[in-house]
Order: sequence, then C-alpha cells, then structure tokens
Amino acid sequence: MEQSIRTQPPGPRRRPPNGAAAAAVPGPGRAPETAGPAPASRLRPVAGPSGAARPPAPRLRLPLRGRADEQLYGRRRTGRPTRLTAVGTGVLAVLATLAVAGVDRLLFDDLGWLFGLGYLVVCFQLAVRVRYVDLLAAPISGPIAFALALLLLAPVASSGVTAQVVSLATGLALRAGWLFSGTGLAALIVLARFIAQRRIQRSR
Repeated sequence: MEQSIRTQPPGPRRRPPNGAAAAAVPGPGRAPETAGPAPASRLRPVAGPSGAARPPAPRLRLPLRGRADEQLYGRRRTGRPTRLTAVGTGVLAVLATLAVAGVDRLLFDDLGWLFGLGYLVVCFQLAVRVRYVDLLAAPISGPIAFALALLLLAPVASSGVTAQVVSLATGLALRAGWLFSGTGLAALIVLARFIAQRRIQRSR
C-alpha cells in the first residue's frame, strides 16, 4: 500500500468512485462552504462616524402673546382693577369730592349740578374698587366726603360756627337728592358684590 501511494503521479487527486462529497477535503486556497447566508444582525447601525448618539434637535419656541406683560412691577397682571382698603376708600372719596366741588365753585361760584354728578361718579368708583372685606367703607365714606365738601367750599353768608352749621344743614337739605342718589348707588353695588361673592363661595 505504501508503494502505491508513493508511485502515484503528482496532480489533483481523483475522487473515489462512490461520489461521496462529504469525505472530500477542501484545498488550502478555498474557504469552507457554508450552508446558507449569514444571519443579518438585529442591531441598528449607529448614526455618525464616531458612534455617539445624535443630540436632540432644539425646539422652536414661539413668543406667546402677553408673556412679556405677564408681570407688571413685580405683580402678575390679572386684568382686575386695583382694590382699595377702607382707609384708601376714605381718602379717595374726600380728595375726589373736594376736587369736584372746587371745580364747581371755581366755574359757577356755587355747588350745583356739576358737584352732584361728580359725587355720583365718585360713589360708583368707590363701590367698584373697594375690597370685599371693606365693602361697607364705600357707602359710609361717600356721605362723609359730601358733607366735608359742603362745609369747606359751600358759600356762607356770615362767619362763625353757628353760620357754618346752618349753612351745612341748608346745603344738605337742598342737595339731598344728589346725596341719596350717590349713597344709594354705592349701597346697591356693594350689596350686589356681596351676594355674588357669597354665591361663588357656596358653589365651591
């Protein structure tokens, strides 16, 4: 057997007659054949040359309307009028009533219809702008300011304390319509605000 192997001529070996391909040994220059294509990898390719994750795209923020005016002098803007305390209501009532009375006295040398209309406007503003906890300040400060304006700016026939008292009583009697109208308007607005606030609290 050794002699037959040594005397075999060089060259490619012949296959055995039975045709069994499983016994064939691949040559040194050929790669072994695989049964099928290699399975694809389930991992997704990483974007980018360095393999680092791509940073998220910046969001585009549009300026909202009213955001610039959200805070005004350190306070949030709510759209509601500024509320007055009891002291502020009294001070505003006196100053506004005296101002209207002074203009009426300067123009017409008396306290007439301009003073009455101004008093109505003052009472309305007081009733609308006063705080809920100080609602009673509006219908109380109005008549006080009205009487003080008559005492200081109403024309007096003679000097003296008695003449001042008589002039004040006469002025209140002659202008009772304006006085009761302004005071009643303030009282109605205050009562409506009180009822509305109580209903809101009950609904909660």
